[in-house]
Amino acid sequence: MMSPMGEVAHSERADVLALPSSGEVLADVRGNGRWMRVTWHDEADVVVLSLWKQMSCVGTLRLDRSDVPGLVDTLVKGLAHTSAPSAARRA
Repeated sequence: MMSPMGEVAHSERADVLALPSSGEVLADVRGNGRWMRVTWHDEADVVVLSLWKQMSCVGTLRLDRSDVPGLVDTLVKGLAHTSAPSAARRA
């Protein structure tokens, strides 16, 4: 089983796997072992967004390369129009 940090959990040992050079691991502000892993898969022309809870992948989204600019644009626009985050919005 793979953790969001790229480690494979075994009952007697753990092998550490390197994250792909084009990936990123992001912590959820709510904590409790929640993570999002972003990994490019050039062979399939997709980026995979995987959601993690502790050591379990609980969901994935395979986003076509052509859809990435729209996602990035939405995030940038949100940053430009958002004030400092409040504790209430993080809950």
